Amino acid sequence: MEKMQTSSESMGHEAEPSFAEMFEASMKDRGGEPVKEGEIVKGTVIQVTKDYAVVDIGYKSEGQVPISEFLNAKGEVSIKAGDPVEVLLESRENDTGMVVLSKEKADKMRIWDDISAACERDELIEGTIVGRVKGGLSVDIGVKAFLPGSQVDIRPVRNLDKFIGERHKFKVIKFNKKRGNIVLSRRVLLEKEREEMKKETLKKLKEGAILTGVVKNLTDYGAFIDLGGIDGLLHITDMSWGRINHPSEALNVGDEVRVVVLKFDPASERVSLGTKQIQEDPWHRIDEKYPPGTRVHGKVVSLTDYGAFIELEPGVEGLVHSSEMSWTKRFKHPSKIMNPGDQVEAVVLDVDAKGKRISLGMKQIEPNPWTLLEDKYPIGSVIKGQVRNVTDFGVFVGVEEGIDGLVHVSDISWVERIKHPGEKYKKGDEVEAVVLNIDVENERFSLGIKQLTPDPWETLNERKPVGTRAHGKIIKVTDFGAFVEIEPGIEGLVHVSELREERVENPRDVVKEGDEVDVKIIDINTADRKVALSIKALAHEGDEDYREYLRKQQTESRARLGDVMKNLKK
Repeated sequence: MEKMQTSSESMGHEAEPSFAEMFEASMKDRGGEPVKEGEIVKGTVIQVTKDYAVVDIGYKSEGQVPISEFLNAKGEVSIKAGDPVEVLLESRENDTGMVVLSKEKADKMRIWDDISAACERDELIEGTIVGRVKGGLSVDIGVKAFLPGSQVDIRPVRNLDKFIGERHKFKVIKFNKKRGNIVLSRRVLLEKEREEMKKETLKKLKEGAILTGVVKNLTDYGAFIDLGGIDGLLHITDMSWGRINHPSEALNVGDEVRVVVLKFDPASERVSLGTKQIQEDPWHRIDEKYPPGTRVHGKVVSLTDYGAFIELEPGVEGLVHSSEMSWTKRFKHPSKIMNPGDQVEAVVLDVDAKGKRISLGMKQIEPNPWTLLEDKYPIGSVIKGQVRNVTDFGVFVGVEEGIDGLVHVSDISWVERIKHPGEKYKKGDEVEAVVLNIDVENERFSLGIKQLTPDPWETLNERKPVGTRAHGKIIKVTDFGAFVEIEPGIEGLVHVSELREERVENPRDVVKEGDEVDVKIIDINTADRKVALSIKALAHEGDEDYREYLRKQQTESRARLGDVMKNLKK
């Protein structure tokens, strides 16, 4: 029977179609196209298990999609039975006879289609920068795309990492679906936006206009401000009326600032900006604000060899000259008593508003110790002190801290011939001296050591009156006579005419230095500290007219001494 049936079937009937052929035939009958592998199809979730979602696409068997493809950002399953879903038909059946489906690949394919369509319509794509790759950044736009470093911003970016995590719109500049290659640009969009902004900004740009901008870049000499499509330079000298060493002291990149247009060149599109010009010049009416005598506080901003500049307020500085820092202290450089950044107190001495100069004094805060010296050390009083310095012209003796008195070389001794004060004193010696004079205005304190004892010249007439015989040593011989020391430090002149009765042509023929001789005192001039001596007068001591002789000699000696002194001065 079976054989007959088989032969009859082969003779009169065709073989029955398979289920798949019947399914595709039924799809055609319903107006549908046969399902092809690699296409996106619509289906319905009929079951959700721990590992898979079972999806019915109307085919002879269902397909399984890994549940991991349906997890949301929180890791939760985002579907349930009955939900419609689009999946990619990877294979009509696997080893177990089930359809192989993928939602993830369907999503990616859909994204590629959307991107392709956006490219054709020249539309923008939005995405998130997710990481750093060689040459640029990786952007998630549903699929991974490449953003070259040169296309990130209008200007080169040193630190690309700061863009990671940011979401932006991009323009697709290269698209190859087969290779899976998508290249994006953000720079193109920024340039377009900047060009539009520039048109608007140029309408407002004119000298004197006050605009708002953003600090784009800082240099040693200033800051570049983005005014909206066009940059302007804010020079460091136009940032503040005050002193700024570097633009970073006043501004940071990204700061929003109000600026005034100082200069604009439409041809080159160069813009010079200022911020200090928006505020009033602090030197305006400065003489009213800081009249002489005003006490002020300020910060030391600069030190020089000659003084210190003190900032009283931003843009207003005054100079404390070194001579105005202390009444008594002496220093080589202002840095010995102050440093930049120190807060100090001073007194306004003078204001030159036109020249923008203020003279300050710090010592005027304290009483002038020199004004107290006259009461403390009256003329004629005796002080004790240490020798602080020895010079060619005298000795400085410490009176008080920072105040020295000068003993001039001429006030060291009444009678000693001192060529250099160092012959008698050295630094650190303790000495006594008499106050001779105090010059407060010029800050000079005059002392004398010889004044501690009486002037021997004032009593010379009493000790050795005219006519007295004296004994002494010749200390110097000149063409006009010989000088004889009759007392320590007191010398007299024996004129050449008083050496002998007979005429003497050359005193050196008669006497020499070191000789000890007797002389007669024939004249004493205390005011001029001069003594006239005679050797030949000794021969007339017993004469009856001796007094007349002395009177005559005295008159002649004064005339001769006068001529001698004139010749010495010449």
